[in-house]
Amino acid sequence: MTNLKKVGLTALAGSLVAVSAHAGSLSVSGGAEISYTAQEHTGTATTADSVFNNNGNRFGVEKFVSFNGSGELDNGHTVSIYHGGPYGGFSSSTLTYNMGDMGTLSYQNSTGDLGIGKIDDLMPSAYEEPWDGIDFTAGGGSGVSGRVDGGQTGFNYSNSIGMANVNIGYAPKTTNDFRGDDGGVSGYHGSSNTAATANPSSTSISISAEVADGLMVFGGIGDKGVATATAEEEDDHSTFGLKYTMGGITAGYQHSEIDDGTAGSSAGDTETDAFGVAFAINENLTISYGYQETEVGTGRTDQELTGMAIGYSAGGMSIKAQRNEGEESVTTGSATEEVTRTEILVGFAF
Repeated sequence: MTNLKKVGLTALAGSLVAVSAHAGSLSVSGGAEISYTAQEHTGTATTADSVFNNNGNRFGVEKFVSFNGSGELDNGHTVSIYHGGPYGGFSSSTLTYNMGDMGTLSYQNSTGDLGIGKIDDLMPSAYEEPWDGIDFTAGGGSGVSGRVDGGQTGFNYSNSIGMANVNIGYAPKTTNDFRGDDGGVSGYHGSSNTAATANPSSTSISISAEVADGLMVFGGIGDKGVATATAEEEDDHSTFGLKYTMGGITAGYQHSEIDDGTAGSSAGDTETDAFGVAFAINENLTISYGYQETEVGTGRTDQELTGMAIGYSAGGMSIKAQRNEGEESVTTGSATEEVTRTEILVGFAF
């Protein structure tokens, strides 16, 4: 989604070497992008309405900056490091050990997805997914249901075996946004002298394969640790799907299920069906449409998400736009909560 331009940072490299004998040179990259975003919320949640519909200044500039470095060991294996995040804000890191034919092992700190999360949504799109930017619960998480997850902080092993690509993820007992430096732990909060809430580890695996010309199939299963104050619980996650490309058209379908780990409860169970189609009109212009429907628990309406997107690039400039709409799952008979989000992004490569 981001156009990046690498710039050598020799001054930083020199200062790092002066501090630690184990440090090396890093390159820094960022994006030159500006966006316009508008959102609208309608429904019965008047407090949320006032928050969502107060768009304020709708323009934003890309602030993401990443630092990358790598080196080769005597045995031919390579080690790479990544640090990145919005300038002056939250940061994330990944340390990767590439063993060649034996695969790649990485530890990532709030960087991306592990295991099954690598294939949480593989539907084709000209920009982003239909759920991107949709927020039903102001200040309390997006409220979008049905996405499988293997955690964002932990270990991931990946390898190619024949035509298949395999990812095995393990997220140790921690929250997704744990940002521990070396020597840090997530369970004990020294500043408040209290322990973190219970949160078991997560384990998952995903496999994708090009089984025929233009046809990719994929699937994954896993157990996701759920944070509670009184017990350690795990939700069962599973997903499978396919994508097929013929000429300029790519179409896909994906089915996902999450089984609530709470004993005797199915209130958190979800079943999600998603499909998408993208059409490359020419080498510069692509349009797409995506739809996702999630059945949430029992006695509730389905959550529905739709998205239309367009992407255009010419020379060093790219223009992308999307319009996503969402209808929240509510108790049968209640008024539907609806969210509409429109985003236009212009990027430059130089």
